[in-house]
Amino acid sequence: MKRIFEVQPWNIVTHEFNPEDKRLQESMTSLGNGYMGMRGFFDEDYSGDSLAGLYLGGVWYPDKTRVGWWKNGYPEYFGKVVNAVNFIKMNVKINGEKIDLAKDTFSDFNLDLDMKRALLTRSFTITKGDAKVNVKFERFLSVAQQELSVQRLTLKNVGQKSADIVVDSAIDADVKNEDANYNERFWEVLNTDQQTESGSVMAKTTPNPFGTPRFTSAMEMRHVTDLTSKAVDQPNDKAVVNAFAGQLAPDQSAQLEKRVIVVTSRDYDSNEALTAAMHQLSDKVAAQSYDQLFDAHAKIWEERWNKSDIEIDGDIEAQQGIRFNMFELFSTYYGEDARLNIGPKGFTGEKYGGATYWDTEAFAVPVYLGITDPKVTRNLLMYRYKQLDGAYHNAKQQGLKGALFPMVTFDGIECHNEWEITFEEIHRNGDIAFAIYNYTRYTGDTSYVLNEGSKVLTEISRFWADRVHFSQRKQQYMIHGVTGPDEYENNVDNNWYTNILAQWTLKYTLQILKEVSSKQAEKLGVSDEEKKHWQDIVDRMYLPYDKKLNIFVQHDGFLDKDIQPVTAIPKDQLPINQHWSWDKILRSPYIKQGDVLQGIWDFIDDYTPEQKKANYDFYEPLTVHESSLSAAIHSVLAADLHYEDKAVELYERTARLDLDNYNNDTSDGLHVTAMTGGWIAVVQGFAGMRVRNGELHYAPFLPKKWSRYSFRQVFRGRLIEVDVDKTGANFKLINGDPITIDVAGKPLELK
Repeated sequence: MKRIFEVQPWNIVTHEFNPEDKRLQESMTSLGNGYMGMRGFFDEDYSGDSLAGLYLGGVWYPDKTRVGWWKNGYPEYFGKVVNAVNFIKMNVKINGEKIDLAKDTFSDFNLDLDMKRALLTRSFTITKGDAKVNVKFERFLSVAQQELSVQRLTLKNVGQKSADIVVDSAIDADVKNEDANYNERFWEVLNTDQQTESGSVMAKTTPNPFGTPRFTSAMEMRHVTDLTSKAVDQPNDKAVVNAFAGQLAPDQSAQLEKRVIVVTSRDYDSNEALTAAMHQLSDKVAAQSYDQLFDAHAKIWEERWNKSDIEIDGDIEAQQGIRFNMFELFSTYYGEDARLNIGPKGFTGEKYGGATYWDTEAFAVPVYLGITDPKVTRNLLMYRYKQLDGAYHNAKQQGLKGALFPMVTFDGIECHNEWEITFEEIHRNGDIAFAIYNYTRYTGDTSYVLNEGSKVLTEISRFWADRVHFSQRKQQYMIHGVTGPDEYENNVDNNWYTNILAQWTLKYTLQILKEVSSKQAEKLGVSDEEKKHWQDIVDRMYLPYDKKLNIFVQHDGFLDKDIQPVTAIPKDQLPINQHWSWDKILRSPYIKQGDVLQGIWDFIDDYTPEQKKANYDFYEPLTVHESSLSAAIHSVLAADLHYEDKAVELYERTARLDLDNYNNDTSDGLHVTAMTGGWIAVVQGFAGMRVRNGELHYAPFLPKKWSRYSFRQVFRGRLIEVDVDKTGANFKLINGDPITIDVAGKPLELK
């Protein structure tokens, strides 16, 4: 655990610059607007250690995966996000010397991420010989015009002598991915255009041998400044630069705005159309002032916060944590583009390749249902439907029927190269089915499940029916050779979570098939023989259970391990994934994240209090929570069991996972999909929110450390406010038709 920022309710602030923490700072000050995003790396060149990262939604590259242990059925490539052309570069020279905070003497450092308005500010006072200048950088990625990046540089001479200033503003395509093989580059420059006060670069991802699309991106910069532009030579064939110069007398200031329009071939059919759109958008923003551009951006953020802010009184650390979670979620995805999804790192780093995982269906869907219009979540469901062809391909690669949705993907084709994940973590098929149910249950909208959703469910069910096998010895259906959510157990047999999701998916699909129209049923073509077989699997699915302990057994053989609690591990060996060999981890009883408890969380109303208690008491002490997704569901289950102190402890872990660097792995990017955990812990945990038979239920409690909390929740056309303090819980209908909810077993009408 390491905290490098001050604790404030709306800001991520530090007044210290420690080079060894620079990557952490960059991760935690990341910005995004759903269309593109960037780590909080410096605008100017920095010669010390840094992970400079700019990322464009939907732009990726298929990297090579073939290695010595390649086998039939392995993915042909590993998909990964491409570090975009650097369009924010601005170097400052004072009396001819370039600023470099890795080498220079400076003071008054301030780094401030304003989460309320999505604005990143950095300032410092730098000394260069006799010159002393205060430097202030501001930047935002507009949510009002998603193709727009805006930077503002303010320079003030705070010394006793005049200072000559030169600002070189550039777009540079000579960028690399840190995880690239042999330092290879992924951008091929097609065109550059350097004018005196503007410039543009068009680049295309390099050719690949896998037949996946190449992407073209184009960036145009224009400037507004009281400095004087000067002609400079183009530095090379991969970059363009504009130079602006002036002399600052003592107490004099100068300002430069850099506005960049970023467009990609995802939205345009030709380079000509892409270029025309880039110029048109540049003209549009050129007609507006900085304040107009920023106000339009800030207004949308204000609307988002008004709908979804969670207020916590009495615990400022908890308050900052939940807002940071929500800020980075909204920065990554707000449903504007149905072609995009939510990567585990969002726009904050290269790890996980920027691709889509099962995190979306299992963790993001419940949150977006509660804070946005239903169409946002419907887009996430349509994302999978539109990638069914890829899911057919994935199943066929394994010699199986139906559809196997990928563990990791950009286009529906599996593109992850770890066998124990790609081929064995097949529970993701069940998680995708559960998300369809979750959407339908929460919204009451059956239009998806009875049409596109029924197709997805049917093809997933065909996969499960082919993937199970029948044990003649036990006269039950089993699933061997899998990895459950607990990735510290690979290639196990009869993972309880996988088996129960397979069983549940078949059961739910059979139910939906009774409700679809005759026309849709004809399209799906599920025969009576298939239905009979599916029902037989439902009736005779093997679910490991230990009667003595009254627990669902994580997988065959789990109870034969040397069962010792996490407290038995010496503290200097935690986290175990950074201290133990993989062999030792696999032989241990330690659980990376909820596995059995994940399933109990999914179907929380289906289990008795005794069952929930027995399983929680057994598994939680064995869980190291080294997955960022783990703490939230444990917090909800702890709250459900009235283990209130434990619920709060785990909330704090999920809400401040990155701010406090709990798992010592935030330097390479934030855990964006895990940032759903704060909302889940508060709303499902502390407030006890459930949806039963189309009705909202709450069972709120107030953590001892807090004096109050409140949140707003979207539900079936209403916006409801929940406010809990030491006197009890209060509920208010902000807008929408009257509704009756249940609070601790009693009906309450809101109107």
